[in-house]
Amino acid sequence: MNLEANVTAIKGIGSKTEKLLNRIGVYTVKDILLYVPKDYIRYKDPVTPAMLTAEGIYAVMGRVASPPVLKRTERMEVVQASAGDFTGKIELVWFRMPYIKSHLRAGQAYIFYGRVKRKGRSFCMEQPEIYTIEQYEMKMQTLQPVYGKTEGLSNKIIAKAVRQAMENLTLAYEFLPDSIRISQGLCEYNFAIRQIHFPDTMEDLIVARKRLAFDEFFLFLLNLHIQKEKRAVVENDFPIETETVIPYLLSHLPYSLTKAQKKCLDEIVNDMKKGTAMERLVQGDVGSGKTIVAFLCMALMGENGFQSALMAPTEVLARQHYETFMQMCETYGLKRKVILLTGSLTKREKRRAYENMQMYPDAIIVGTQALIQEKAAFPNLGLVITDEQHRFGVRQRETFAQKGMRPHILVMSATPIPRTLAIILYGDMDISVIDEVPAKRLPNKNCVVDPAYQKTAYEFIRKEIKSGHQAYIICPLVEESEELDAENVTDYTEKMKAYFKDEIRLACLHGKMKPAQKNQAMEAFANHEIDLLISTTVVEVGVNVPNATVMMIENAERFGLAQLHQLRGRVGRGNAQSYCIMVDHVQSKESKKRLDILNRSNDGFLIAGEDLKLRGPGDFFGIRQSGDLAFSIADIYQDADVLKKAADCVKRLLEEDPNLEKEENGKLSMLVERQGAGQMNL
Repeated sequence: MNLEANVTAIKGIGSKTEKLLNRIGVYTVKDILLYVPKDYIRYKDPVTPAMLTAEGIYAVMGRVASPPVLKRTERMEVVQASAGDFTGKIELVWFRMPYIKSHLRAGQAYIFYGRVKRKGRSFCMEQPEIYTIEQYEMKMQTLQPVYGKTEGLSNKIIAKAVRQAMENLTLAYEFLPDSIRISQGLCEYNFAIRQIHFPDTMEDLIVARKRLAFDEFFLFLLNLHIQKEKRAVVENDFPIETETVIPYLLSHLPYSLTKAQKKCLDEIVNDMKKGTAMERLVQGDVGSGKTIVAFLCMALMGENGFQSALMAPTEVLARQHYETFMQMCETYGLKRKVILLTGSLTKREKRRAYENMQMYPDAIIVGTQALIQEKAAFPNLGLVITDEQHRFGVRQRETFAQKGMRPHILVMSATPIPRTLAIILYGDMDISVIDEVPAKRLPNKNCVVDPAYQKTAYEFIRKEIKSGHQAYIICPLVEESEELDAENVTDYTEKMKAYFKDEIRLACLHGKMKPAQKNQAMEAFANHEIDLLISTTVVEVGVNVPNATVMMIENAERFGLAQLHQLRGRVGRGNAQSYCIMVDHVQSKESKKRLDILNRSNDGFLIAGEDLKLRGPGDFFGIRQSGDLAFSIADIYQDADVLKKAADCVKRLLEEDPNLEKEENGKLSMLVERQGAGQMNL
């Protein structure tokens, strides 16, 4: 068995499991080793049944009162038992596990680990794991991996496959030169792979994660610099000769641009007037007005006879931009063709869009990744804008360059990245910052509460909806997890249906839904056919609903500050007062300190800076920061110091060996070539 072997080479994986693993992107032995856990279980201190006050995941200590009972039905075998002490008892149930009856002894003390549910006035556990006191004490010293799953694929199956792969395989070679690895105090690669899956201690996990985060940053930056060297400075084939449309539009808009918007716009226009093609990143906080800046630039390109294209991360947002630009062209008398191109268009609609792209050399084009498909041809594309660029990689930006002459590239992001990190991550681009919000926009009112406040929050949501507004509720999980104790969209939706009955129109949204289903839910919410949207973080980008005034975030302690700020940016986009309710289920000193920063400030750049200060090396449990160039392990906030060190190492390496020709850099050179070809970095 080798790294490139099919995943079925691993003992115990047949065709059925292979198909399930394929659904999570695992095809080879190498893939399973790189499918790192998204979280880890830290086993809790045991409690007695009398100490239970709410549902959740617990370790319950108790003595089995009497021999377990095995009941057989037509559908399954069920084992029932109870355990506890003189202060209280808990009911225990196992389905399709008849052997449990002989496994448990009456009068023996055990610890039962699993999800506790309320049953009338008492509590029960279904399918709990069983440990002796001694076994559980050992468990409390370990960390168990929790993997991203799909329906039919359990955490145990993935963990078992990883173990089998490691037992029957000599892992990957070490590719980092010793001079870099030793100087940075990084562990050996094989050790990192083993410990990231099955850490012996928290310290080993931190060491392993640091190594793999360094690798991601290092290889990304090395590839970025090498590609930059290969890419010659491109002459500007789309000169700006007339500039009347921007002053005209600015004089007719019903509002004035902020100083930050004006400065950003001037920087972009000056770039487009230079002799070389522009490559600029625009960072704008949530609600800072990046879209109008984009439209003004696209109008300028059209005035000079060139096409411009804006690529959005979702179809709903692309359609919203399309409708906004159409309306603005009509309102302000711009005789400019606006074209929409998305994956959900019919063949006939796509054919018409392609024809229009050929017919109108000065068109404004809006779309999704359909814009970079083979059939999309741009005869006169002068400006490319990628909105929420973290959802699109460097390679996708480069694809535009292959569709004719090299256009100006403008990248827009609402994720606040401190300037020092942005300069490293976007070393090939100039940077503009829109760091103020239009004066007319009311700042969100924020509050951090404990779960006891939930019903009060529901009534507040009801009140806002009855007054004609809409609301979001965010949960960290898609469905109930045996491993993680956090709210999930599936159960929460049912709970809200029972709570609000037929008074409120609600729907759910999560990443496991098919694209068409997600689009349908977001469009229905945008069109006010839905009052309450219960969702995971997929709403972080993708839909603009000015009528939404409440954002309630469950398990807020599990998210990075910058991501929480992104989420609450979904509300406060209209003229009404908006609110963000963050529910802290942990109520620890650390979570209170972190969330208080959001409670006190709506400044995304300030929050991003605080995020850098507060998140320590062991603080990576919970929901990973999203929107950070799709790194699978590294986090630009938590790993800021690692990012800076990786950048320094790349710089020194290329100064000493620009073409990676030295013998000690041979493996690294091969890896960079493979990464450049789109292969994974192992």
